[in-house]
Amino acid sequence: MPLRFFVVPVQDHGESEAELNAFLGGHRVVSLDRRFVDQGAQSFWAICVDFVVGPAGKSSPYAPKERVDYKEKLTPEQFRVFAQLRDLRKQVAQAEAVPVYTVFSNDQLARMVVDQTTTKEALEKIDGVGDARVAKYGPRFLELLIKLLGIPNETSGAAV
Repeated sequence: MPLRFFVVPVQDHGESEAELNAFLGGHRVVSLDRRFVDQGAQSFWAICVDFVVGPAGKSSPYAPKERVDYKEKLTPEQFRVFAQLRDLRKQVAQAEAVPVYTVFSNDQLARMVVDQTTTKEALEKIDGVGDARVAKYGPRFLELLIKLLGIPNETSGAAV
């Protein structure tokens, strides 16, 4: 695995720090070793980054993704439902003390709205939503979706 070295001066660290953060944000880091080199006013951090190189010509899956404006992507009615799903996701994440994306991602919530997901089977078809998420979070989200979408669901008992 390749290594990349950085020197971040203690004083006037802005540019070096930005370069390091940009690199870390765009690569899969295997390990990072940092050492403080004390040289008075000339002190600096020496940082060695061990990272994985992806296939040539392909962007790293760890690179920052372009932000999606769901208010533009969804209709006003869809966005209203999406916003309420985000609120539920936030409540669930806070109650479990986990990041919101571990419950469902924004893309997954948007897909639920666009596909008008009201059953467990439909929820399982969304990319990245596995059995564990369906079992743990599915019932609450499906119940809210059924209510907000106003779709009669004769199998609502089976959906959850």
